[in-house]
Amino acid sequence: MMYDFKHRTIMILDLLAVHKTVKLSMLSEALNISHVTLRKDLDNLESRGIIKCTHGYASLDGADNTCKRMAFCYLIKQRIAKAAVQIVEEGETIMLESGSCCALFAEELALAHKNNTIITNSVFITNYIRKIPTIKIVLLGGYYQAESQVLVGPVTINEAEHFFPDKYFFGSDGFISGKGFTGRDYLRTETILGLTQYANKSIVLTEAAKFDHYGSFVMIGLDNIFGVFTDDSIPKEAEDELNKYNIKLYKVSAAGEN
Repeated sequence: MMYDFKHRTIMILDLLAVHKTVKLSMLSEALNISHVTLRKDLDNLESRGIIKCTHGYASLDGADNTCKRMAFCYLIKQRIAKAAVQIVEEGETIMLESGSCCALFAEELALAHKNNTIITNSVFITNYIRKIPTIKIVLLGGYYQAESQVLVGPVTINEAEHFFPDKYFFGSDGFISGKGFTGRDYLRTETILGLTQYANKSIVLTEAAKFDHYGSFVMIGLDNIFGVFTDDSIPKEAEDELNKYNIKLYKVSAAGEN
């Protein structure tokens, strides 16, 4: 069976998410494509910083931490990103946190040609979409966390007070019933909490699997969230809780075709 580029990309990332490092010959055989076609696909992914290719292998091990996470549930995250772009209006200013869902959202927003401005504390996202000329980017300063390529802390929060974005999109590491969405890193979650005060609407982008995890720090309470973009495998208990707080819930398909 022959696959188009989109499906080949998903298959490559699915294989790498499981095996971390895969021989190019194995990928070529699994996708039933020539080595030339495979190399073009891998070059595209590598140029976007998602994978690394060395000595006949493709790998996530050498890629940035955000890139590694992007490979997991890639199709679902891409669907979430595309759905979230639909609620962004022409010319709006968007604040955006770091993370794999947010990176894919930034790319989709830039390609939508809506004349938007992105304010972000993510160096990774800035680099990820820097070659797309249809988006304006403002990078906030702060304490630099090298692993995730994100700027955090009081300086980041203070710089954001000069802006009044229409919408603030951010990801999540987990969810605690009665508390809200959580993160694993204290400085990062405190920064998210601080930035929400400047946005007109705060919106979470997260795959439903995160509802079965939790972080050590609450990043935002449910009463301060406008909407959540996730997939339709969200646990019913979590969905009921979001509905109780009148949070707009946007669900994409967790399986099947786009």
